[in-house]
Amino acid sequence: MGRRVELLTRAGCTICTGAAARLAELADELGFTLTITDVDTVAAEGDPALRAEFGDRLPVVLLDGAEHSYWEVDEPRLRADLRKPPPK
Repeated sequence: MGRRVELLTRAGCTICTGAAARLAELADELGFTLTITDVDTVAAEGDPALRAEFGDRLPVVLLDGAEHSYWEVDEPRLRADLRKPPPK
């Protein structure tokens, strides 16, 4: 199974839009699966946990389900962490 990067975002967040674009480029280059999740949409669908935990510091980058960075893509760290074996 490949590495997974998830970007937590919300509509109207211009920083989130830039992070999503850069992560899409990196996904093509580095071969990870990128998922973009709108925390407000997920909350409206009945699961407010992501918005409650991360909503005040979006965008948030999760690597293999764990928080990696927030407010920006920490590209040097992400590249380094993607070279390491995934957690078990």
